[in-house]
Amino acid sequence: MTKLLGPLVAALVLAVAPAADAGRPADGGRPVVEVRGAPARSLETPGPLAGKVIVVDPGHQLGNHNFPRQINRLVPAGGFRKPCNTTGTATNAGYPEATFTWQVARLLEQRLEGLGATVKMTRSSNRQGRWGPCVDKRGLAGNEIDADAKISIHGDGSYIAGAHGFHVIAPTDRRPWTHDIYRTSKRLAIDTRAALEARHLAVANYIAGGDGLDFRSDLATINLSDIPTVMVELGNMRDSADARRMTSRLGRAAYAEAIADGVRRFLG
Repeated sequence: MTKLLGPLVAALVLAVAPAADAGRPADGGRPVVEVRGAPARSLETPGPLAGKVIVVDPGHQLGNHNFPRQINRLVPAGGFRKPCNTTGTATNAGYPEATFTWQVARLLEQRLEGLGATVKMTRSSNRQGRWGPCVDKRGLAGNEIDADAKISIHGDGSYIAGAHGFHVIAPTDRRPWTHDIYRTSKRLAIDTRAALEARHLAVANYIAGGDGLDFRSDLATINLSDIPTVMVELGNMRDSADARRMTSRLGRAAYAEAIADGVRRFLG
């Protein structure tokens, strides 16, 4: 009887062990129990971003091109109207911007949560059967909960020969829309640029005056925000070197880690 206890206990353990996907919702949902890739942290020691709320906005949606009527509908953009959304760009090999931004955003979500932050995503999937959300919804995201910062992730699609590198977009001082956030958003942009450069990523050589900072007044995602907000064009998807980085797991991880570092710098 004693000799049978070992196999019997092993069988009972196997019988009650959860399946590998238990607790993981469909459609790109996050694990219920743990954040994959997040560094281990003592329950008694809060992370450096504990208590902070960050909105992460993965640009576009994979299925936008399937819903032209919906994404071409005009929505408020901060004193004027713009189309709800666009299809985004892609690499020359067809890797979509929507997929790139989604994959970087999920890595960024994991990194920020590992640092103790609460992360709110503006979309919860990357699917051909979905569209939006519209740029006005993205702009308003985080306002009601008074989030601490918002990062909108994009990739550029310039056909200028040799165009490569990243640039960070922040709002101009445009009353009444951005006067309350343009100073803090500029600080967030500067910290984000510094963190990307620290990863040896080159600033854009074709836009933003060559310093990696661009200030615009025509973007609903920024104009409608009441919290510090920047939009990051992480590279030119039409450039072969940028595209190689954007389509690699290591490259996307480097982008996500750099943005997380920028948020951490900004929030002190």
